[in-house]
Amino acid sequence: MTNSLSHSNKIPIVVVEDNEDDIELMLRAFRKTGGLANPLVIFRDGEQVLEYFANPGSVMPALVILDLKLPKIGGLAILEKLRAAERTRLLPVVILTSSTEESDLVTSYTFGANSYIRKPVDFGEFVKTISSLGLYWLVLNEIPKLS
Repeated sequence: MTNSLSHSNKIPIVVVEDNEDDIELMLRAFRKTGGLANPLVIFRDGEQVLEYFANPGSVMPALVILDLKLPKIGGLAILEKLRAAERTRLLPVVILTSSTEESDLVTSYTFGANSYIRKPVDFGEFVKTISSLGLYWLVLNEIPKLS
């Protein structure tokens, strides 16, 4: 399945982030990118997102943007569970984190992350990062049909 702007913008993006400032920055960055109009489904802790994916009626997103430091269940445990489940094992997952720990980077890829991005502190750089992330994962990248 080839994603295009006209097709992919109806498929949601799941964002797992507990920091309200980062959520607001991400919402503003997606609005500023222009052509990326995918609805964002935001979860503020790991338990919520795992409940969402456990529900067979939940809409499969085009992409999961996952922070590592989360309440209740951390991002690495979420990633491990997503990769272990048949329904979500091929789902594109991008780690977007402020962690500079090499162990987080290595473990993320070991558990099956598709990408690992450190959050830029500068808003302009954050917008560029979100725009590039959206362009690549929602327009250029091809993924198998997920049910």
